[in-house]
Amino acid sequence: MKKGWKRFGLSLVAATAIISLAACGSDSKKEGGSSKDEVVVDVFQFKVEFNNQFKEAAKVYEKENPGVKINISTVGGGDDYGAALKTKFASGEEPDIFNIGGPEDLKTWQKSLADVSDTKSAKEAIDGTLNAVTKDDKVLGLPYNMEGYGLLYNKEVFKKAGIKTEDIKTQADLRKAVEKIDKDKKKLGLDAVFAFPAKETWITGLHGANLFIAPEFDNDVNKAYEAKKLEFKYSDQFKEYVDLQQKYSVQPTTSLDYSKQMEELFSNEKVALTQQGNWVFGTIDEINPEFAEEGVGILPIPIDGASEQKLPVGVPNYWAFNKNSKDAEQKEAKKFIDWLNTSDAGKKAVLEEFKFIPAYNGYDTAKIADPLSKEVYEYSSKGNTTGWVFMGYPTDWGMNVLGAGIQKYVSDETSWDDLMTDVKKQWDSSRQ
Repeated sequence: MKKGWKRFGLSLVAATAIISLAACGSDSKKEGGSSKDEVVVDVFQFKVEFNNQFKEAAKVYEKENPGVKINISTVGGGDDYGAALKTKFASGEEPDIFNIGGPEDLKTWQKSLADVSDTKSAKEAIDGTLNAVTKDDKVLGLPYNMEGYGLLYNKEVFKKAGIKTEDIKTQADLRKAVEKIDKDKKKLGLDAVFAFPAKETWITGLHGANLFIAPEFDNDVNKAYEAKKLEFKYSDQFKEYVDLQQKYSVQPTTSLDYSKQMEELFSNEKVALTQQGNWVFGTIDEINPEFAEEGVGILPIPIDGASEQKLPVGVPNYWAFNKNSKDAEQKEAKKFIDWLNTSDAGKKAVLEEFKFIPAYNGYDTAKIADPLSKEVYEYSSKGNTTGWVFMGYPTDWGMNVLGAGIQKYVSDETSWDDLMTDVKKQWDSSRQ
């Protein structure tokens, strides 16, 4: 996710500029790029990692379905998809397909969400993957895929340092391993042990914090969504995790974004560890193919008193369908996503080109494309997973409150106690 999720922080003014640029090149409905009989489906999505592959799959669909045009616009990565989507709707250029993240987004977009209970995709979705988007017996979104994240690690560095991942079961074990690597970092050819991208508040406030908040809600996104209060029972463990990354990371962490984290540092083997998920395989593969295929593993992040050697695995986002679109566009939009998830050609693209872990039945999981996804799937198939509850956070809380607060903390502009007081207070007030 990157995807993503993959994702906020851009101002509305900047978001409007992005929308305008995207519309100039893609909105054939507005600019007369389609014939009268052509059905044009506008897709507005956030997952930058598979943007090019998604557009190629759409071309295959168009060839199989003459008279249909699939327009795809993408805003994601370090840009604010949530603000951009609101701007898109406010401008009157409502997409036919867009992305939602779970219970909070159901509330935000309830007037625009079509029921997709009757689609092939809904019927083939793996058990549990629709829970976050089902309300009043209506399915209001279809899962992208399944994803997992943890600490990506350089296998060769760990081998040279004499560290076995199976021995890292506690936070003290992780600190010991980090200190050992740091001691020999020059010999190992490293700039630092970690790339800690504190600039990316989705990495810290959503994914990172999720590990330490999910146990409080039994790993259930709906319990998080319904919670009136946040105790943050594992805040001390979260502080230990943040402090460890901050101390042993390339500096300054508040300027370290996704691009520097993945494209400059980790993929070029300048750091040994960084928090990310299987969705980054394509990025690593483009820069360092041999390293991507053979040198990267994923390490579960231990949480003392809660979990050890388990990966958080979940659905990063959902396809939503605009019930206010014309009937022909709604019908074709559902047909396109059904094709993607259930047809032979679509499933081939999902596995081989998107490199997704499918969220639907009927796939040959032996053909999961890359090593990171295979590793995540193995954890999932053995039940060694924890939940994703960050989609049940109050709107904007994860990134704009907690993530932004972590930036202040690592910049010595606030204490951890004051940060925790503030984020709990803002969670509670948003749920009144």
